[in-house]
Formats: sequence, C-alpha cells, structure tokens
Amino acid sequence: MKLLEGKTVLVTGGSTGIGRAAAIGAARHGADVAINYASSDNKARSCVAEIEALGQRAIAVKGDVADPATSGEFIARGVEAFGRVDVLVSNAGICPFHAFLDMPVETVDRTFRVNLHGAYYMVQAAARQMVEQGEGGVIVAVSSISALVGGEFQTHYTPTKAGVHSLMQSAAIALGKHGIRCNSVLPGTILTEINKDDLADDAKRAYMESRTPLGRLGQPEDLVGPIVFLASDMAEYVTGAALLVDGGMFVNLQ
Repeated sequence: MKLLEGKTVLVTGGSTGIGRAAAIGAARHGADVAINYASSDNKARSCVAEIEALGQRAIAVKGDVADPATSGEFIARGVEAFGRVDVLVSNAGICPFHAFLDMPVETVDRTFRVNLHGAYYMVQAAARQMVEQGEGGVIVAVSSISALVGGEFQTHYTPTKAGVHSLMQSAAIALGKHGIRCNSVLPGTILTEINKDDLADDAKRAYMESRTPLGRLGQPEDLVGPIVFLASDMAEYVTGAALLVDGGMFVNLQ
C-alpha cells in the first residue's frame, strides 16, 4: 500500500540523516519529493537519484533555512516543479555540542536560527501555500526527545526542540480551520551526522544503548514509518500530537 500516492512532499534538511530517509520513504509511498539542503551537493544529488529510481519526481533546492527568504523560495520551487504542496516535513537542524558556562553567543544564535526560526518560517510559508490551494495539507516537524529532557551539553539545543514541539501545537490550532494538520515526531538517540562524533566513544554509545528498552540506538529509517503515517490520510484525525520515536528511552528515564 502506498500511503502518499499522488502527494507532493517537501522535506527540509533532506540530503542526510532523518530528512533523507523521510524523503526516500515518502517516494516509496508514491510521493513526488522536493528536498531542501544547506551544503551537501553530492548527497543531495544522490538523494534525488534514489527517488527518481523509485519512479517518482524529485528536485533539490539549496538554501540555509536560517534565512527567512529560503522558505519562500523552497515552497515556490516545489510548486513550480509539482504544482502544489501537500506535505511539509520540517526537519533541518543542528546540534553543536558545547558546555553551558562558556557557550559562544554565535553558537546559541546559530542553533536558534536554524532549528527554531528556520522551522517557523518554513511552516508559515508552507501553510500559506496550503491555504491558498484550499484543500488542506499536513505539516510534520521533527522535534526531539530533547524537548522533554535536558542535556548538559545541549542547553542551546533543547529549547529549540521544545519550541518546535510547541510550534506544532499552536499551528494545529491556528490552521485546523483550513484543514491543515500539524504534528511532531520526537526522535530519541538516532545515529546521524549530528551526533556521530559524540557517539564515536564506544563506552558512551554502549551506555546510551543500555538506557533504551529496545536495546539499540535508532537509525534514520526508524522515523520513516511514523512520518509517513502522520502525513497520510490514515492520520486524518490526528493534529497537535507528538509521537515519541525513541525505542522507549523516555519512559525508561522516568
């Protein structure tokens, strides 16, 4: 069953990690896909190639989500290529680990501008297009388990992910009358480029695995099912919700 047959899906941060997995997963479920990416040209091209190999159309649009102009351009390019926007997956994010007391101002500002401001502008631009189309739509934002728990070296990151979670709750209220559903997924520890250096320490990785009831850390592909479900008509009465995808880590920490 292809849950996104005939849909157009836009994914930010789509060249690597969770965004790439979501983009290819959406294509497997019948969607045409536009990805936004910041710097990885080769990875963006290979993602587009994988989608096209599945028989779906794809484009890659380069741009920094921290720049408000990027959101409008990305949505416009998606409409130009595919005629409409049915689903936005707001995924782009960074997490440069750093101690709290000497956290550089530039690191704090950049993290907020990418993770929270970037999500806000992308969600707003996509919503405007969906309202103009007049047929509803879906927005899925990638928050984090970090929206619910703290992190010693993530004092700049956890507030942004809590903000993304809150943004989806408020947007669900603001956009419900337009038939637009807004939900978030909250990944646990997923093996991506964001944390590959942090988890290069075998002892730390083993410790993180030991805190997860399912006994392993997540892979980007573990987010595909939850994102596709929330984007599909199977979730047509789900909005303002947050879905933990963490192997049980959050409940274990309680």
